Amino acid sequence: MLRLQQAGIRRFFPAFNFSDLAYCSGVTLNEQMTLLGKQARAASRQLAKLTTGEKNACLLAMASALEARSTALAQANAQDLEVGAKMGLSSAMLERLKLDEKRIRAMANGLREVAALPDPVGRILDERVRPNGLKLRKVSTPIGVVVIIYESRPNVTADAASLCFKSGNATILRGGKEAMNSNRCIAETMLEAGKIALADFPEHAIQLVPTTDREAIKELLSLTQYIDLCMPRGGEGLIRAVAECSKVPVIKHYKGVCHVYVDAKADLKMAEEVALNAKVQRPAVCNAMETLLVDRAIANDFLPAITRRLTEKNVELRADETARALLKPVLAEQKVKLVPVSEQDYFTEYNDYILNVRVVDGLEQAIAHINHYGSAHSDSIVTADEPRAKKFLEEVDSAAVYWNASTRFTDGAEFGMGAEIGISTDKIGARGPMGLEELTTYKWMGFGNGQVRA
Repeated sequence: MLRLQQAGIRRFFPAFNFSDLAYCSGVTLNEQMTLLGKQARAASRQLAKLTTGEKNACLLAMASALEARSTALAQANAQDLEVGAKMGLSSAMLERLKLDEKRIRAMANGLREVAALPDPVGRILDERVRPNGLKLRKVSTPIGVVVIIYESRPNVTADAASLCFKSGNATILRGGKEAMNSNRCIAETMLEAGKIALADFPEHAIQLVPTTDREAIKELLSLTQYIDLCMPRGGEGLIRAVAECSKVPVIKHYKGVCHVYVDAKADLKMAEEVALNAKVQRPAVCNAMETLLVDRAIANDFLPAITRRLTEKNVELRADETARALLKPVLAEQKVKLVPVSEQDYFTEYNDYILNVRVVDGLEQAIAHINHYGSAHSDSIVTADEPRAKKFLEEVDSAAVYWNASTRFTDGAEFGMGAEIGISTDKIGARGPMGLEELTTYKWMGFGNGQVRA
């Protein structure tokens, strides 16, 4: 039935992309997702054959095309921003959704950076010769077909597609309904540029799930014969829902409950800058600080100063009893959004201009707080004391830990990966920002001359 339907569509629309099957009547959701999976699997076989030069040429063409179509991208994004506003998205989430000229240029430069990185495929990871003369070689290979499920940020479309393409993986992208127009425009631009740059470009190397129906995710992630890996990016609710319904492996982080601990030996001016950056530079992202921990020994000096600066940025503070008492002078002199912190607040990823504040009795209590309430994402200590810093770095059980630096650096581009496919807080497999190397697996190759096992 599906083949007959496709043939009928081809007859009247020769250039029809079957990723758009969601808009055709008579095709079930299962058939749509199965076709996406089949097409991606076929594309992954073709991708695995491309040379490094061919992949890089396509990526550079895609980067130039994104810049050339910046006006069209901005127009598509304006439609999404309008939809997002009607959906009631917060100002922080709308900011996350926005594509301006700077971000479009950053997307293009991200593709160029990925093109400049070494090809992760074909690396010899290990070699050994057994006593019987059998030569064994461990070689990096593409994973195959990767599904990326994400919310709001349309730049993820370009980042994910470029990293998967360079690492030889076909990708199926499922963005949020609030970014549908932006995502479609980005993906189409990249595909068109790839086809122009390479005659044998696999046309289904990059596909979008063309429906916002949530059941599509369940159908897609049941296709274990076609899909090799799923990586969800977004809020905790989305990621848990994906992990619970998926029959294929999922690499994830549930949420980003990140901390900055200001130690008794901290340079307080430095601590102000680090804390401010970690909270307000982009509050809607997973590596933004959600809880500020301050050593009791310096709280009286540090808290009023950082509170004034946070208040200037309209940050609401949720503080413990000690912090609220210390901030009475600040409360008297200016309007501060200050409410008591609850136990649940310490577990919460706000993605907004809200910050928990707690005064702690030294480094040990700070580490204990982070390991109990944190999400194993990104945490930082500000101190001039190297032994204390080393203790923090060794004992905080998170994917990324920092000394005298903002948590906002947990990012593929900032780590020199060109871009990132996501951030993992899992302990098995990839952890932290995931770039090209994390998108490969490996195979063992055996070279013999007639060996048989005794």
